[in-house]
Amino acid sequence: MLRASSVFACCFAWGASAAAAVECSAITSRDTRYTVCRVDLRKDRLQLFLYDDAGKAFNSFRRVSGALAARDEQLAFAMNAGMYREDFSPVGLMVSGGHQIHRLNLASGSGNFYMKPNGVFVLLSSGARIVETSAYSTLAEPAQLATQSGPLLLQDGRINQVLNPQGTSRRIRNGVGVVSPEQVAFAISDDPVTFYQFALLFRDTLHCQAALYLDGNVSSLYSSSLGRNDELVPLGPIFAVTVGRATAAGPGPPGSSLPPPH
Repeated sequence: MLRASSVFACCFAWGASAAAAVECSAITSRDTRYTVCRVDLRKDRLQLFLYDDAGKAFNSFRRVSGALAARDEQLAFAMNAGMYREDFSPVGLMVSGGHQIHRLNLASGSGNFYMKPNGVFVLLSSGARIVETSAYSTLAEPAQLATQSGPLLLQDGRINQVLNPQGTSRRIRNGVGVVSPEQVAFAISDDPVTFYQFALLFRDTLHCQAALYLDGNVSSLYSSSLGRNDELVPLGPIFAVTVGRATAAGPGPPGSSLPPPH
């Protein structure tokens, strides 16, 4: 069985279509190039991958794709899903298939992850949300999928005040934004950008109310529709949308449940 989580909340029925509705496109915003992938949770199966059956980190989209092929599925979209340590374990919270793989990280420290407020991208039965890390424990519903990263780019439609409009640090960056409970936007910059510029993309172009920075330098994207497969560095947690082996509405595609960590 493939050790991955498929998120399917009872209110998000996905049909028997063999084609994913995830849309990826190249855009230009404020003279900067980005690639944006829009995921419709009513149609697309958003998952988190980390370890294979042997407990080894997948590390690459290629290995995830190969494991999926063994169960008659195809990779349609993938992106690195948050910061990770040298052993590829998440720096912060990871929930996969309803199982907590790594605990919430409330510590202070140096580096982008610890720029406060940081946050958690989470899928609940009521849909997608991005919440400040300190508010995660107050959620009334159990998480089916979650990844923690930082800093928050947007919160309630406002740019995080720690992000400097005059900042000069430019990197290739990627992140995730919530347009609505059913609509999620993933973005990767194809030109180096500052944190503030990246936040403007999610606020003004993608019309998100909340957005979370995922990483920089290691930022990677797989898109079957664009023929893109970034193989830059070994990765930790990986977001993915897959197609194939469709079934009637239920808890997720066959073989998608992740055993409790050991």
